[in-house]
Amino acid sequence: MVNKEKVILMTKLAAYEQGEGRKVIPIANYFRSDYIGLQLLRSFVAGTIAFFAIVAILIFYNFEKIMQDVYNTDMLAFAKKIGIIYGICMVIYLVISYILAVYRYGKAKSSIKTYYANLKKLNKFYE
Repeated sequence: MVNKEKVILMTKLAAYEQGEGRKVIPIANYFRSDYIGLQLLRSFVAGTIAFFAIVAILIFYNFEKIMQDVYNTDMLAFAKKIGIIYGICMVIYLVISYILAVYRYGKAKSSIKTYYANLKKLNKFYE
């Protein structure tokens, strides 16, 4: 005889694993600090690449003007200015990344608790 509650529970679990669970279960496998650290590291690398890509695009766009002023420009001051802008951009980007990582981890943990509770219910059917 087929137990309706068991079938409904198994269907819910399978739907979760195929849908939301694909994103949530890997997040829940990390400790909080490890997940946040990994996300910050990924954000730092991506932010650095993006910043220098934007700087390269701006340099190529204004290449003629830069070449005309290359001997009149204080390169040390220019490098300091770029470094300060980079630092400010990275701090803002990493703060936003930190907030998003904390939010995603909290949401994943609360979602996975429901999943584990349903697994425990299913396990009781087999006992």
